[in-house]
Amino acid sequence: MKKNKKTLFFTIFTILFVNFQTFVFSEIMHLTGCKNLKDGFIKNEYILDFEKSLMKRNYIYDSKTFKKYRTTDLSVKQENIVERFIYEDESLILTDKIGYPQFYTQLVFERNKPLIKIKTVINGDEGISKISTCDKVEVFVKES
Repeated sequence: MKKNKKTLFFTIFTILFVNFQTFVFSEIMHLTGCKNLKDGFIKNEYILDFEKSLMKRNYIYDSKTFKKYRTTDLSVKQENIVERFIYEDESLILTDKIGYPQFYTQLVFERNKPLIKIKTVINGDEGISKISTCDKVEVFVKES
């Protein structure tokens, strides 16, 4: 009977100890100084949080780009933050699809690479083109 109590105590202690000693690692990729091929920005950065599966883009248009977009859309802001869900497909990191099933776009990233691409799909035909190059890519690993 004493052996069963010791075994039970040891099992419970092991389960509790292992559960409290578990470490969680989260990785964040921060792309800064991103130069766009067609638009001008004062600030353009992307933060990819892999634990939360979230991409956050912070940007400020320069005055020329802001005026260009403001003339056709009054809801355009000069300074904005955009959030999109992300997921990994093989070696690529993709944002959620924006648009309709027949026509949609997604941003495409690769780990530790400064290139940002856009994937456009129209009626099943897919095209990927480069839209931005970033000056700096930093990867942070947070341990908790």
